[in-house]
Formats: sequence, structure tokens, C-alpha cells
Amino acid sequence: MTTVSVDRRALLCGLGVAGFSAALPAFASSQPLVQVVKDPDCGCCGAWINIMSADGFQMEVHEAPYEALVRLKEQRGISEDMASCHTAQVGGYVIEGHVPPHDVRRLLSEQPEAIGLSVPGMPWGSPGMGPDSERDTYSVFLILKDGTTEVFTHYEAH
Repeated sequence: MTTVSVDRRALLCGLGVAGFSAALPAFASSQPLVQVVKDPDCGCCGAWINIMSADGFQMEVHEAPYEALVRLKEQRGISEDMASCHTAQVGGYVIEGHVPPHDVRRLLSEQPEAIGLSVPGMPWGSPGMGPDSERDTYSVFLILKDGTTEVFTHYEAH
């Protein structure tokens, strides 16, 4: 008969790894799911998706032709002056354009009575639109349920 000898340190280390491994699926599924609809030919949308993913968001991407994307924006309450290149949904809110991950997390934490957030257009230096160190001045707008907007966060140029 063979006797296996395991020291206490190895046993505790093994139990710790096993516990952490068992927790990984629960941790991953607890991260917010962001469902993005984008034009298949848009590269900056892909860059924003990568930034959001790197920040811990689960990303689900759907591609749609431009006309379908315009209809989706209208259905979700995004006016033409608040529109950008891609539209996402997370936690019951719409995220329009290159909204920084920090602002999405703040929205989910504060849970205001609103449609969601927008970075209209595609400002240089917003996430996915070039380096933050060279950004233009831009604002993230909170779109209220009556269609009006207010500044949620303002970013100065660098």
C-alpha cells in the first residue's frame, strides 16, 4: 500500500486555488452584460467594446445595417443630436456612443430615472476614438425620460 504525504502548506495552497477557481464563474457572471448593436464596418466601435471588456464588462455584440441601427436608436429614445456610431444596453439603460466605462459604472450605481447616457458624435480621445492624453473637450449626457438632457460628466481637452 502506498502512503501519500502532503504537507500543510501544500494542502492550504491547493484548497485556496480550488476555492478561487470555483468562484471564477460566479464572478464573471456577476459583471454587467452590455449588449451592443453596431455597424459591421465600424472599427472604433470595436475599440470601445475592447475597452469596456478590459474594464470587466461582459460584452455581447450584434451587427446591424445602418438603417436598422437608426430605427433602434429612435425606438430607444435617442434623438438625432444625441446619436453616435453604436448603441448599447446595460442594466435597463441605453449607452450611446463612446461613453467611458467609469460613467457606465456610475450610472448603474446611482440608477437615475433616465433613458441612459450618450457621448454624441465621435469626439477625439473618448474611449475608442484615440488616446485620452490627446482628447478634445467632450461631455457625457444623461438622457432623461422626457427626452431632455443634462451633463453627467465633462472631460476637458488634454
